[in-house]
Amino acid sequence: MRAISVFAAATAAYILCGTAQAADLAPIGRPVRILSLAFNLNVSLEAIRDLIDTEAAKGVDLVVLPELWRGHEAIETIDGPTTQAMSALARKHHTYIVSPIGRKDGDRHLNSAVLLDRSGKVVLIYDDVFPSEFDHKAKLDVGSSVPVYQADFGRIGFAICFDVNFPDIWKSLADQGAELVVWPSAYSAGTALQAHALTQHYYIVSTSSVRDCTVFDITGEQILYRKSNGINVTHVTLDLDRGIYHNDLNIPKRNKLLAEHPEDVELAEHLDREGWFVLAARRPGVSARTLARQYGLEELRDYVNRCRRELDAMRGWAFWEKGVPSAAQ
Repeated sequence: MRAISVFAAATAAYILCGTAQAADLAPIGRPVRILSLAFNLNVSLEAIRDLIDTEAAKGVDLVVLPELWRGHEAIETIDGPTTQAMSALARKHHTYIVSPIGRKDGDRHLNSAVLLDRSGKVVLIYDDVFPSEFDHKAKLDVGSSVPVYQADFGRIGFAICFDVNFPDIWKSLADQGAELVVWPSAYSAGTALQAHALTQHYYIVSTSSVRDCTVFDITGEQILYRKSNGINVTHVTLDLDRGIYHNDLNIPKRNKLLAEHPEDVELAEHLDREGWFVLAARRPGVSARTLARQYGLEELRDYVNRCRRELDAMRGWAFWEKGVPSAAQ
């Protein structure tokens, strides 16, 4: 049985962060306040600009918009009207904004997620690596890299729509230390998306043109799902300082940490069947993940990757690079 449900933990984190900010106190953990706007593609730039202006004034660190939210026929350069409008909002509200566009780059037409920082500067462009439209009449060109950006709140990565079907993208994001992945899409994906949060151990936040938003925890559990008939407005706060660990080799270290720092760190979850547990900070100024490293705890993603490297070294070759030999071979 889990010590604390993920939903309860996330809700508690949201309330605590809101209270701390209202009182001008330091937040607990490393919270990022996210605004996801989900809507079909017939909403004007002016309407979305006004909605962001209203909702971002409540205090956000990241605004995310759906895939190709200006419509499939809207194609513009990176300095076009959409990015200019979002840049002004990012600067005004001191927030990051993820604004996907149909991007013209020379002769190329790309499905891009554009990340603007708090000053309104374009700091990252993710070009869809696996667009489903590659064989459509209005053909899209393909991206060739899966970048991760170090924002002031943590490491953020992106995938778009059809990318959900290609695990290599999600593994690459994890290998680069992504803590949060934003997934703008034309549809919801459901458990296909959940599988990546479960196996890669980062938060995933979606926004779609079917007007829904899903949030998955680092444990893979769905902690939020909201859908609206009109524009879906979702505010959620996630603590990027929560760390997930395997029981292997970590239990004595964990118990010592909790015994010596009972006011600083808590066992937020214990997943018996998976053999995992989650640690979180209990008070401002404390990083649960930093303290865990000081006590020699190895995060789950690092543990699995280290095991892969060491076992491949014993084997003399990388198991997955050569493919899995069949019994007949």
